[in-house]
Amino acid sequence: MQSDGTILVGKSGTKPEALTLKLANRHGLVAGATGTGKTVTLQVLAEGFSNAGVPVFAADIKGDLSGLAAAGESKPVFVKRAEELGIAYEPDRFPTVFWDLFGAQGHPIRCTVIEMGPLLLARLLELNDTQEGVLNIAFRVADDNQWPVLDLKDLRALLLYCTENLKEISAKYGNVSAASVGAIQRQLLMLENQGADQFFGEPALDLNDFMKRDRDGRGIVNILAADKLMQRPRLYASFLLWMLSELFEQLPEVGDLDKPKLVFFFDEAHLLFDDAPKALLDAVEQVVRLIRSKGVGVYFVTQNPLDLPESVLGQLGNRVQHALRAFTPRDQRAVKAAADTFRQNPGFDVASAITELAVGEALVSFLEAKGTPSIVERALIAPPQGRVGPLTEAERAELIAKSPLRGKYDESVDNESAYEILAARKGLDSTSAEAAQQSEGGLSGMLGGLLGGVLGSKPAAKGGRRPPQSLAEQVIGNAARSMARTVGTQVGNAILRNVLGGLMKR
Repeated sequence: MQSDGTILVGKSGTKPEALTLKLANRHGLVAGATGTGKTVTLQVLAEGFSNAGVPVFAADIKGDLSGLAAAGESKPVFVKRAEELGIAYEPDRFPTVFWDLFGAQGHPIRCTVIEMGPLLLARLLELNDTQEGVLNIAFRVADDNQWPVLDLKDLRALLLYCTENLKEISAKYGNVSAASVGAIQRQLLMLENQGADQFFGEPALDLNDFMKRDRDGRGIVNILAADKLMQRPRLYASFLLWMLSELFEQLPEVGDLDKPKLVFFFDEAHLLFDDAPKALLDAVEQVVRLIRSKGVGVYFVTQNPLDLPESVLGQLGNRVQHALRAFTPRDQRAVKAAADTFRQNPGFDVASAITELAVGEALVSFLEAKGTPSIVERALIAPPQGRVGPLTEAERAELIAKSPLRGKYDESVDNESAYEILAARKGLDSTSAEAAQQSEGGLSGMLGGLLGGVLGSKPAAKGGRRPPQSLAEQVIGNAARSMARTVGTQVGNAILRNVLGGLMKR
């Protein structure tokens, strides 16, 4: 950070190009083709915010941002670039906390199902409108009965309750069909098989832990390991949108501050909007537009500005555009569209410049004192002070072990919630039911339910009475029967024949 309340980003001709901290909550965009320097620009901005005492959250897609936690090296290319900008190159390391939804490369991040809400959860489960309506009814039933829905087993128990009480619930809240409930249950099983059950539960993330500073007053850089998360784009997008929504709801109105309370960098931002329903897009636009007054800045990182909806793009006042390629007519149209988003500079053709930019060079336009965008300039990007490139596994493990949040989120907690309450209503032993559910969940549990229906139920106990099914067995059984009805007997038998190697014959 410079003494005038700005972050030096680069230099155009003889003029420094800097982001004004007071206007940093007006959001921003870093765009450009793969390999043109977007990650380095993101790192420069994150370092500048940290030095200014502003906490940062950034999704780390390739692992490169973890280098912020280690001091950079005085490489000749960095020293030369610093001299061109008229500054001295000083390697530095930045206070960093690592996070990981799966708990492997950082502190686990969890949220409860009720915090995620039916809108984002429906998108995560890829539900249609009818199924989303049923999910909304299930949430309302839980709310009216004060049943906390914290994790996926709570949600499954709630859906089972809805199935068993279809008439009463349909009469009070609207039509609920067993087929729709079964479809939601199948999607939940698929979600669990992708590891998403690790994300739902307690202890839930306290967003205040993202907004901390170290002893020197520098903002903590929170880095989310997103390399594995990127393989599950809906989970990634839903998680990021959930965080924005939670911040919007929890933070008080503060107006325009001298610097933001928190800045988010969303890499691969197009994943937030791909195939998103209009209701969700409207919610994102509203949050992006209004969260500015909460003191939060949101910066999207993507390949092309057209990856973002126009309603969102229009809210992004601070722009850094790296090179785009124009090999095809479609690419050429994208370059022209990107050029049109800038306040034009009469000194050069913006569209041509976008295709000519070298690595480490960008077109920049930041908001000026009165909140108007500056004329676009062609600039050299400043060198980062932290390491360019990822930490080693040993370095990351050492930093996690020394983290100020060590022990707060590392172990999951299973408090009494909808699952235990509904199990008690049925007179079941919730501990044994949960153990059965964990051992029989996922794909094997679904096949077990199918086999139970085809090959026979459990053997009868003494006295000729069969033992009662566990709650898990009932959930999986319902899902299996619904799937069997959907795909038909012939297809179901074919699946079983393939799985069992011909055990079942026509």
